Amino acid sequence: MHRWLFIPLVSICLAAAVALPVPASGLPPAGKTLRIAFPPFPPFHWQNEQGNMAGLFFEILDEALRKRLGREVVWTAYPWVRCQENIKKGSEDAIITVPTAERLAYADTHHTPLYEKPLHIFTVANHPRLAEISAITTLADIKKLGLSTITYSGNGWHRDHVESLGISAQTTPILDNVWLMLRQRRGDLVLEWPGGARPYVQRLGLEGEIVDTGIVPAKMPFFLLIRKTFAGGELLRRFDETLAAMAADTTLASIVARYE
Repeated sequence: MHRWLFIPLVSICLAAAVALPVPASGLPPAGKTLRIAFPPFPPFHWQNEQGNMAGLFFEILDEALRKRLGREVVWTAYPWVRCQENIKKGSEDAIITVPTAERLAYADTHHTPLYEKPLHIFTVANHPRLAEISAITTLADIKKLGLSTITYSGNGWHRDHVESLGISAQTTPILDNVWLMLRQRRGDLVLEWPGGARPYVQRLGLEGEIVDTGIVPAKMPFFLLIRKTFAGGELLRRFDETLAAMAADTTLASIVARYE
């Protein structure tokens, strides 16, 4: 088993925007800025110590939207629940997330995921049912074993694919607390991507207490969602084409390899 820890960043933060210079846009309407709301969450998207945007999702969108499509983008940080609310009310234009039925009521998206996140099963090293947990192969097995999960508030994928099976879930609005709650055995499992674990292994001092079983019962596909009132259909179509081109010329694989 991989003994990695996943200790995410606290999602309650002050909003901060980063605008990046771009060449002249060829997309109609010319010069229309795309405002992306995001929760600071290394290694996906965050601002580094110099105040610059960084991360897997940032690099993919920066390559596709700014460099290849010439679209000016402004990234603004909020807690995750507020990101979604700001898209609904129109104060921001886009988010990167899983397109649930609820979100597609107020946003449009494209066809091909920009990334599919493999979800591993994490648990505590001293769990009394570790042998049973290590034998899980599907989400349905979690239900059969009567195990519970822990996740962050607003996780629509977890609600639609895990809780919908009748699996009990504890939630918290603070990402760090997901892992602190797991250590305290307030739930049995956390489903997350190992690549997101590495930046946080040391910060909460949980080394050796939380283990990655290496089991991947599901993958979470991420998409760019743009609010319907933005009229971003043409942009999403060209974004989809650009992702395909990035996959064909291996740019996408090169970006992903830096974070996996």
